[in-house]
Amino acid sequence: MRLPVAKVLLVDTNCSSQPIRRALEAQGHEVHVVGANPDDALARSNPLFIALDYSKPQLLLEAAKCIQAQAVIPGCNDVSYESCAWVAAQMGLPGLDHPDLNRTINHKLQFRQVGRDLGLSVPRLWEGGECPSQSVIVKPVDAFSGKGVTVLRQPTAEALRQATELARGVSRTGEYVIEDFVDGQLYSHSVFLRGGRIIQDVVVIEHGTANPFVVDTSRVVFDFPEALQNRMRRELEHLAQSLQLGDGLLHAQLIVQGTQFWWIELTRRCPGDLYSQLIELSTGMPYVQYYLQPFVAHLKGSSPEPESPGLNRAVMRHTVTVPTACDFHALEFQRPVHIQRWVPLHLSGGRLQPSPHSRVGVLFALEPSQTDLLALYQLTLNRGLYRIRA
Repeated sequence: MRLPVAKVLLVDTNCSSQPIRRALEAQGHEVHVVGANPDDALARSNPLFIALDYSKPQLLLEAAKCIQAQAVIPGCNDVSYESCAWVAAQMGLPGLDHPDLNRTINHKLQFRQVGRDLGLSVPRLWEGGECPSQSVIVKPVDAFSGKGVTVLRQPTAEALRQATELARGVSRTGEYVIEDFVDGQLYSHSVFLRGGRIIQDVVVIEHGTANPFVVDTSRVVFDFPEALQNRMRRELEHLAQSLQLGDGLLHAQLIVQGTQFWWIELTRRCPGDLYSQLIELSTGMPYVQYYLQPFVAHLKGSSPEPESPGLNRAVMRHTVTVPTACDFHALEFQRPVHIQRWVPLHLSGGRLQPSPHSRVGVLFALEPSQTDLLALYQLTLNRGLYRIRA
C-alpha cells in the first residue's frame, strides 16, 4: 500500500470543493475534510470527514494539529479562507495571505478605501452620514449571494436607515457599505499571480436569472476586448504589488460599461458553484491545480505547475434555481441540450426555496460552436431552457 505524500486539511465540504479534493488525492495526499454539515457532498463521501464548525478558527487549529496537517487548504467560501489564513499563520504553513491582509481584500469597505487610495477603479463611497444625491447600493461588508443588499434609486434618509439596518442584520460584524450603484454587465476575472505578476487569466460573463444579485448562468468570454483586459490586468498587478500579495489565485467580480469598469468584489479563495469546472471544460486550463500550487508546493513529491492547453470550447454553466418557492419533481427541458455534466443538489419531491436558498443542481452544457452557445445562453437567460415540474 502506497503511503500518502502528506496529510492535508481541506476546509469546506460543499460539492464545489470536490475537484479540489480529487486533485489532492491524485497527487497522493491524505485528504481530511472539515465542515459542520454531515449531509454535505464531501462529508458523505470522505471517511476522513471531521465534523467541526470551521468559522471558529481555534477549533480548526486544534483539528489541524491533531492530524498533523502539513497543508491547510481553503475551499470555496470566504469563511473557509478567513479561518485557514489564521490557522496557517499560527502553524507557519504557506499559501495564504496574513489574516489582516485577507481582511483588506475581503472586507468590502476596507477594499473600497484601499482601492481608492491606490487609484483603482472602484465605485465611489458615501461616508460620514451624508445622504447621496444619486442611485446607491447598500450592502453588508462580509455577506454574499445578495443577502442584505438594497438598491436605492432615489435615496432618502428613511430609505437609507432601513437599508442600513437590513445590511447590519445580515453582517457578522454589523458593518455595511454605501456606494454608487453602477449599471453595466457583470463579469468575473480570475488571475493567477507569481511574484506580483499575472501568469494566467480568464474572463467570464455572468448573469442572475432567478435573483439579480446571485450569479446562476455564465460562460467564458474568448473575445473580451484586449485593451480593456490589459487595463484590468494592470490594476490587479498594481494591487498585488502594493499589498505584496502572495502567489496564487486572485478572483474578481467587476461591472463593465463600454470602456469603463468598476471592481465590485475580490477574493483569494476558489469561487463556488463549480466555477473551476467551467474554466477547465471551456479552456483546458488546470484551474484547480493552479489554485492548489501555493498551498502544496513545499510538500515532497508535489506536482510541477501544469501547462494550459488553451482550448476554446463552447460551454455554459447554469445553476438551476427558482425565483419563488415551489415544489420540485423534475426538470422538463424545452429543447435538446448536450449535457456535458450534471451535478444534482436536490431530491425530487422536495420544496424549493427562492434563490439563493435552494439549488436543484449545476448544469454544464456543451454546444458545437460559440454561435450555438449564444443561442442556448440567451434561451437560458430568458428562463426558457426548462420548466420545473412539481
